[in-house]
Amino acid sequence: MTASIEIRRLYDSLQPGSEGGFRLFIDRLWPRGVARESFVFDLWCKDLAPEPELRKWFGHKTENWPKFSDQYRAWLRRDNQQRQIRAVLDQAGTRRIVLLYGARDPDHNHALILAQEMNRLR
Repeated sequence: MTASIEIRRLYDSLQPGSEGGFRLFIDRLWPRGVARESFVFDLWCKDLAPEPELRKWFGHKTENWPKFSDQYRAWLRRDNQQRQIRAVLDQAGTRRIVLLYGARDPDHNHALILAQEMNRLR
């Protein structure tokens, strides 16, 4: 049995709630306004977040989403990132995985693409 993957905005899920599971913080930068002691997660996967240049270019502009998602997906499919994703999946085991991200837009953020790639590798 493999773990399910949930996506949650970290500002709505600072503390573990009923979702339980293996909580992965997946942003490269620490979230604004969040004290380290108030945010509970199991693993910070900043190396799986989009590279700074791509993140800055995207700028959370919906018109950039198609190209951003293609480039980020291609980057995640490189050998090094594939090994990192597999290591995270192994670490999570059969627990539910909760991807925690900081972006405001729930429909255009890197967590969606990372979750797809994680599901593809299971």
